[in-house]
Amino acid sequence: MDKIDFVIIWVNGNDPEWRKEFKKYKVEQVDEDTSEIRFRDWDNLRYWFRGVEKYAPWVNKIHFVTCGHYPDWLNLDHPKLNFVKHSNYIPTEFLPTFNSHTIELNLHRIKGLSEQFVYFNDDTFLANYTNKTDFFRNGLPCDMAVSNVISPEGISHILLNNLELLSRHFSKRLVLKENFFKWFNLKYGFYNFRNFLLLPWPELTGFFVPHQPQSFLKVTFTELWKYEEKELRITCKSRFRNLSNVNQYLFRWWQLLKGQFKPCNIAEKSLYLTITDDTLVKVVKEIKSTKKTLLCINDGDLSDFVNAKKMIIQAFEDKLPNRSTFEI
Repeated sequence: MDKIDFVIIWVNGNDPEWRKEFKKYKVEQVDEDTSEIRFRDWDNLRYWFRGVEKYAPWVNKIHFVTCGHYPDWLNLDHPKLNFVKHSNYIPTEFLPTFNSHTIELNLHRIKGLSEQFVYFNDDTFLANYTNKTDFFRNGLPCDMAVSNVISPEGISHILLNNLELLSRHFSKRLVLKENFFKWFNLKYGFYNFRNFLLLPWPELTGFFVPHQPQSFLKVTFTELWKYEEKELRITCKSRFRNLSNVNQYLFRWWQLLKGQFKPCNIAEKSLYLTITDDTLVKVVKEIKSTKKTLLCINDGDLSDFVNAKKMIIQAFEDKLPNRSTFEI
């Protein structure tokens, strides 16, 4: 089987130099998302590496992407680690950036990145043993083509931007005709009902989005940059997220619409959690005992972030107490 790399992006919101740059450009922004909750550090990155080493020892390379800073415990000499600064792969004209979309849209430019790779946010963790076939089969990403309706909340404006762009290239009728059994597949279980219910709509209405690491083909990024460079550049020029942006879901949806995936029920192996005052105890419990393979732990509104952070770190320490070889 071909090599599979992992890519993870990270920011240390407590870094004085980073905060200085952040504040410098933040005052210049209008109608952009400059919320600092997006950047605060839970200090749980070491458990991401411990999880990868324990549950995915087959990984070829880990590309660790930051603006240039890194935790002092990280072993930069590890043979499987490629430390990647934004300036190493993102075109200079888009830097500095505080927009995760810019960081994501250019991942294919990372030197040495394998054709098959899995993209992780730093809030997505491996929680149990995995195989390569959980992410790729026969050279194709494992995924599920499930329709959805975009609701007016969260990042709906960005999803609509994605959908508008994709509609220039794909006809729903032709997509279903060419890959019918990839859209209506027994492996999806009850998720098939979404496709059946939205079948009468002639246009693309959106896609079900599991909150988990995403399997990508590098060629997908290359293709989209070839056909939609103008639109992608508009996003990359935004130092912070704004309403005109597209995001990395665009690449996943492109793969689905082209039929470049292997039907799998990827949702059944993942669990999405948001840390709030009301859910904190539940999140701690799930970290320690979940039977899911993948955990996405989303940052929410908290009255006592410091205490919540201590509880989350302790839960991970109970789950993964042994230091990995990625730690000095």
